[in-house]
Amino acid sequence: MSSKDKQRPPEADTFYSLSQFSSKPVGSPHTSEPDHLLSLRQKAEAHFREREELSSEKLDTVSPESLRTILHELRVHQIELEMQNEELRLTQEELDASRARYFDLYDLAPVGYITISAEGLILETNLTAATLLGLHRTDLPKRPLSQFIFKEDQDTYYKHRRKLFETGEPQQCELRVVTHDGTIVWTNLDATAALDESGAPTCRAVMSDISDRKQAEAYRAIGSEILQIFLHSDDLQTCLERTLSTLKSRTGFDAVGIRLQDGED
Repeated sequence: MSSKDKQRPPEADTFYSLSQFSSKPVGSPHTSEPDHLLSLRQKAEAHFREREELSSEKLDTVSPESLRTILHELRVHQIELEMQNEELRLTQEELDASRARYFDLYDLAPVGYITISAEGLILETNLTAATLLGLHRTDLPKRPLSQFIFKEDQDTYYKHRRKLFETGEPQQCELRVVTHDGTIVWTNLDATAALDESGAPTCRAVMSDISDRKQAEAYRAIGSEILQIFLHSDDLQTCLERTLSTLKSRTGFDAVGIRLQDGED
């Protein structure tokens, strides 16, 4: 036996695992706590204490075989961390892509999305709805939607919302909206009943701008009415007078003229 072997303490051949150099005592209540409940800082501090405790004094008592085992465990742990980091990176990329899709589908939708409470208050809107109402979306929450409904259509909106919450069945109506700058816009409102995160009843409404359709319908109605005037009038003077009266009442213009031929009005 060499002098070097004589100097080696008997515990040198004892097998050491990485857990023996951990700062956590055996049987500690913290060992049963799931890893995902520990913060990243706590994990880092735990690894630091493990490495710190591998002091030169302890290393002197560890056999080469045990050191190789510890080194192996450290390398495996490092690879596990690298794999977890890659998984987190991929998950973050998926979340970013999901948020981008949500933005495209919700905020950039061609129709307005509005979430309304049972009391009629706006809870959330997309960009299209905010643009339609003429305000920034952050200025809309907690405002009553009725504030933007045309006076003559308030009753239609009230019955629409009441029936939705009473029956739970989807409702649809057409009404005029007054934007922040006073512009009147014809809209179609499709609403469904839903529950929010706390279980409170809410209304999810889709608001579509139908002003162009309403204008086209109005033009067709005017044309049809004028056609009936010409078909049922016996003299030209009466026909023209009734036509001018119709155009004035339908368009709201005080002065309406009809050119009969070049140079004459």
